[in-house]
Amino acid sequence: MAPLAIGFVLDILLGDPRWLPHPVAGIGRGVELLESRLRRFLPRTPRGEFLGGSLLVLAVCSLSFAAPWLALRAAGELHPLAAIGLESLLGWQALALKGLGDAGGEVCRRLREGDLAAARSAVAHIVGRDTAGLDAAGVARAAVETVAENASDGVAAPLLYFSLGGAPLAFLYKAVNTMDSMIGHRDEKYLHFGRPAARLDDLANFFPARLTALLMLPAAALAGLDWRNAGRVLRRDRKNHSSPNSGHPEAAAAGALNLRLGGPASYGGRRVERPYLGDAARDIRPGDIELANRLLYATAFLLLPLGCAVRVFLGDAGAWN
Repeated sequence: MAPLAIGFVLDILLGDPRWLPHPVAGIGRGVELLESRLRRFLPRTPRGEFLGGSLLVLAVCSLSFAAPWLALRAAGELHPLAAIGLESLLGWQALALKGLGDAGGEVCRRLREGDLAAARSAVAHIVGRDTAGLDAAGVARAAVETVAENASDGVAAPLLYFSLGGAPLAFLYKAVNTMDSMIGHRDEKYLHFGRPAARLDDLANFFPARLTALLMLPAAALAGLDWRNAGRVLRRDRKNHSSPNSGHPEAAAAGALNLRLGGPASYGGRRVERPYLGDAARDIRPGDIELANRLLYATAFLLLPLGCAVRVFLGDAGAWN
C-alpha cells in the first residue's frame, strides 16, 4: 500500500518535471523504432499490417512489464526499503494527476488573459483535434473534455492497475495507452496496423472508465457541483461517443458542470460529426476548466483509498525480495 500512497503524494507535489526523463517517453520511442522495423519487413497488406501491429503490441507490452518487474526484484534483493522506494517513484511516474490539472489550468489562464492564440497552443498539447480554428468557447470545451476523459486514462486506470499488480502492471497499462495514442487511429496509415493497440486499449479501459464515471457522482457532491445531474446525464449520454469508454466520464462531467460537451470537431483537417453529451444549459466559460479540475481532484482522492484497500486485500504486491 505504501508505494501507491507515496507515489500519489509525489505526483500531487511534483507533477512531471520537464528535466526528469519520463518512462512513457521511452515507451513512445520504442513504439516508433519497432514500427519502422516491422513495416520494413512485413508485407503492406491488411493482414501483414495487422500482424505487424500485433507483434508491436506484444513486444512493447512485454518489455514495459518486464523492465519494472526486474528492477523491483533487483531492488528487493538489496533491501525491502529499496524496493518500496523504487516502486514509489514508479507509481509517481505512472500517474498524471498534477500534470493534467496544470495543463488545464494553463489553458484557463491564457483564456482569462484574452490571449486566444496562446490558449489554442496550450490546449493543442493535450488534445488530438485541430485547434487553429477554435474560438474561446471551443478551446474551453476541448480542455474540459480532455480533463474529463483523462481522469480515467491518466489517473484512475494506472492507479487501479497499480493496486492490482504493482508498478509492472501499471506500466503495462501505460504502454497500452501510449500505443493507442500513437498508432490507434482509423486513418489509412494505421487502420490495420493500429487496430490491435486500439482494441487492447478499449479492453484495458473498460472498467476504469466506468468506475471513474460512477465516482464522479460523489466527487461532484464533494466539489460543490451538480451530482444529481451528473448521474442523469451519465445514464442518458454515456454512449454518445465514438469510444466505448470515454463517453462515460465525459458524460458525468458534462452533467456535473451543467454543460454540453462533444459536438463537431476537426481532426487532421477533416470535420467529424460527434454526438453531444449534456445539455446546453449555459455558455461554457474559462472557469469551467477550473471546475473540471476540481472534479478531477475530488475523483482522484476518492480513488486513492479504494486502490489502497485493493492493494491490502491482495496482500500488497510490493514484496519484491
